[in-house]
Amino acid sequence: MRRWLPGIVLMLLLGGCASMTPPEPAEPATGNVPGSVTEVLDESMALLMERGYVIRHADADLGRIEAVLGRWPGYRIRLEVRSAERGSRVEMTAQRGGYPLPSDLLEPWLMTLRSRLGSGL
Repeated sequence: MRRWLPGIVLMLLLGGCASMTPPEPAEPATGNVPGSVTEVLDESMALLMERGYVIRHADADLGRIEAVLGRWPGYRIRLEVRSAERGSRVEMTAQRGGYPLPSDLLEPWLMTLRSRLGSGL
Protein backbone atom coordinates (compact mmCIF):
# COMPACT_ATOMS: atom_id res chain seq x y z
CA MET A 1 0.00 0.00 0.00
CA ARG A 2 2.87 2.37 0.76
CA ARG A 3 4.18 2.00 -2.79
CA TRP A 4 0.85 3.12 -4.27
CA LEU A 5 0.30 6.15 -2.02
CA PRO A 6 2.67 8.59 -3.87
CA GLY A 7 1.15 7.56 -7.21
CA ILE A 8 -2.40 8.11 -5.97
CA VAL A 9 -1.50 11.52 -4.52
CA LEU A 10 0.18 12.55 -7.77
CA MET A 11 -2.87 11.49 -9.82
CA LEU A 12 -5.18 13.49 -7.56
CA LEU A 13 -3.00 16.60 -7.85
CA LEU A 14 -2.75 16.37 -11.64
CA GLY A 15 -6.47 15.64 -11.97
CA GLY A 16 -7.25 19.26 -11.07
CA CYS A 17 -5.15 20.52 -13.98
CA ALA A 18 -7.07 18.50 -16.54
CA SER A 19 -10.46 19.75 -15.40
CA MET A 20 -9.82 23.48 -15.93
CA THR A 21 -12.20 25.09 -18.41
CA PRO A 22 -10.95 27.58 -21.01
CA PRO A 23 -11.94 31.25 -20.56
CA GLU A 24 -15.17 32.43 -22.16
CA PRO A 25 -14.63 34.43 -25.35
CA ALA A 26 -15.41 38.13 -25.02
CA GLU A 27 -17.87 39.95 -27.23
CA PRO A 28 -16.04 41.69 -30.08
CA ALA A 29 -15.84 45.44 -30.29
CA THR A 30 -17.75 46.35 -33.44
CA GLY A 31 -18.24 49.51 -35.44
CA ASN A 32 -18.65 50.94 -38.90
CA VAL A 33 -15.79 52.89 -40.42
CA PRO A 34 -15.53 54.77 -43.72
CA GLY A 35 -13.60 53.19 -46.57
CA SER A 36 -13.42 49.93 -48.44
CA VAL A 37 -12.32 46.67 -46.84
CA THR A 38 -8.85 47.01 -48.37
CA GLU A 39 -8.44 50.59 -47.13
CA VAL A 40 -9.54 49.62 -43.62
CA LEU A 41 -7.19 46.62 -43.54
CA ASP A 42 -4.25 48.72 -44.76
CA GLU A 43 -4.88 51.49 -42.23
CA SER A 44 -5.42 48.94 -39.44
CA MET A 45 -2.09 47.27 -40.17
CA ALA A 46 -0.34 50.65 -40.21
CA LEU A 47 -1.92 51.63 -36.88
CA LEU A 48 -1.03 48.30 -35.28
CA MET A 49 2.58 48.48 -36.47
CA GLU A 50 2.91 52.07 -35.20
CA ARG A 51 1.91 50.81 -31.76
CA GLY A 52 4.51 48.03 -31.78
CA TYR A 53 2.42 45.07 -32.94
CA VAL A 54 3.78 42.44 -35.30
CA ILE A 55 1.35 41.32 -38.01
CA ARG A 56 1.31 37.52 -37.90
CA HIS A 57 -1.42 36.89 -40.44
CA ALA A 58 -3.17 39.19 -42.88
CA ASP A 59 -5.61 38.04 -45.55
CA ALA A 60 -7.36 40.67 -47.64
CA ASP A 61 -9.64 38.10 -49.29
CA LEU A 62 -10.97 36.98 -45.90
CA GLY A 63 -10.74 40.47 -44.40
CA ARG A 64 -8.71 39.32 -41.38
CA ILE A 65 -5.66 40.49 -39.48
CA GLU A 66 -3.99 38.87 -36.50
CA ALA A 67 -1.27 40.76 -34.65
CA VAL A 68 0.74 40.23 -31.48
CA LEU A 69 2.66 42.50 -29.17
CA GLY A 70 6.00 40.86 -28.50
CA ARG A 71 6.65 42.33 -25.08
CA TRP A 72 5.09 41.34 -21.79
CA PRO A 73 2.19 40.65 -21.05
CA GLY A 74 1.67 39.49 -24.62
CA TYR A 75 -1.35 41.08 -26.25
CA ARG A 76 -2.96 39.45 -29.27
CA ILE A 77 -5.45 41.26 -31.53
CA ARG A 78 -7.73 39.79 -34.16
CA LEU A 79 -9.53 42.05 -36.60
CA GLU A 80 -12.22 41.11 -39.12
CA VAL A 81 -13.49 43.56 -41.72
CA ARG A 82 -16.54 43.12 -43.94
CA SER A 83 -18.15 45.36 -46.47
CA ALA A 84 -21.13 47.28 -45.11
CA GLU A 85 -23.83 49.47 -46.61
CA ARG A 86 -21.75 52.60 -45.99
CA GLY A 87 -18.07 51.84 -45.54
CA SER A 88 -16.91 48.72 -43.71
CA ARG A 89 -17.87 46.82 -40.56
CA VAL A 90 -15.02 46.08 -38.16
CA GLU A 91 -15.06 43.39 -35.46
CA MET A 92 -12.13 43.31 -33.09
CA THR A 93 -11.17 40.96 -30.27
CA ALA A 94 -8.09 40.99 -28.07
CA GLN A 95 -6.42 38.73 -25.54
CA ARG A 96 -3.90 39.43 -22.84
CA GLY A 97 -1.96 36.46 -21.57
CA GLY A 98 -4.47 34.09 -23.19
CA TYR A 99 -7.51 35.72 -21.54
CA PRO A 100 -10.01 37.80 -23.52
CA LEU A 101 -10.21 41.55 -22.98
CA PRO A 102 -13.59 43.28 -22.67
CA SER A 103 -14.77 45.11 -25.77
CA ASP A 104 -14.93 48.52 -24.05
CA LEU A 105 -11.12 48.53 -23.86
CA LEU A 106 -11.00 48.29 -27.66
CA GLU A 107 -13.38 51.18 -28.37
CA PRO A 108 -10.63 53.88 -28.30
CA TRP A 109 -8.70 51.91 -30.92
CA LEU A 110 -11.78 51.81 -33.18
CA MET A 111 -12.31 55.55 -32.68
CA THR A 112 -8.70 56.21 -33.71
CA LEU A 113 -9.14 54.06 -36.81
CA ARG A 114 -12.36 55.86 -37.70
CA SER A 115 -10.73 59.29 -37.35
CA ARG A 116 -7.75 58.26 -39.49
CA LEU A 117 -10.02 57.00 -42.26
CA GLY A 118 -12.16 60.17 -42.23
CA SER A 119 -15.57 61.02 -40.90
CA GLY A 120 -17.66 59.79 -43.82
CA LEU A 121 -20.21 58.02 -41.58
